[in-house]
Amino acid sequence: MSIEEDIRSVTYLKNCAADLLAQINETQRAVVITQNGIARGVLQDPASYERMRQAVGMLKLLAQGEEDVRAGRTVPQDQLFSQLRKRLETRGRRHEKAQKIWR
Repeated sequence: MSIEEDIRSVTYLKNCAADLLAQINETQRAVVITQNGIARGVLQDPASYERMRQAVGMLKLLAQGEEDVRAGRTVPQDQLFSQLRKRLETRGRRHEKAQKIWR
C-alpha cells in the first residue's frame, strides 16, 4: 500500500472519482477513503474483490473442516470414496432412465 496514493479523502473521491476508479483498476490496489482523517471506506476493483471473496470462502471451508476434525466428525477415506461412488452410480442410473423416457 502506498500511503500517498492509496489513502484519499472523501472530497478527493467526489472531485476525482473517474481518476480514482482508473487507479484502482490499473494497480489492483484498494484505496482507503477517509472522512475528517478517519478511515470510513475502501474502494476496490471488481477483480480483486472477487479474488478476496473466493479466498475468504476457502478459508471458511478450511475452518469448518478443522472444526469437524476437532469434533471427531470424520470418516475414513476408503469409506468416503465408497459412498461417493455409490451416489454417482445411483445418479447415473437415474439419468439414464430419464433419458429413455424422453426419447
